[in-house]
Amino acid sequence: QLQLVESGGDLVQPGGSLRLSCAVSGFSSDSYDIGWFRQAPGKAREGVSCISSSGGSTNYADSVKGRFTISRDNAKNTVYLQMNSLEPEERAVYYCGATRVLFRCLLFADMDSWGKGTLVTVSS
Repeated sequence: QLQLVESGGDLVQPGGSLRLSCAVSGFSSDSYDIGWFRQAPGKAREGVSCISSSGGSTNYADSVKGRFTISRDNAKNTVYLQMNSLEPEERAVYYCGATRVLFRCLLFADMDSWGKGTLVTVSS
């Protein structure tokens, strides 16, 4: 059974940076595509970034391109989301999700497994 645990959420000033981590454990944990999603108050959940199981393919929402970078270290069973130049409207609970279904992550479709989320607050 796959488990995902997010960490790294914090209070950061506008324009600041933060790195989130998603620790993945369970059966064949490095065989899953991993995506980061976020949900802000009063907003629908949206896809932020996804990375393939090998790390060879990535996808980013248009709103974060050039500012966010997703990466994974399969030796550590961890996926990272480096967030730079954070804006107040990006305050949200950030979730990581996993899927083994081809193209699901690239399309920001529903994942098979989810973490509990980590809160990112962007405020001065």
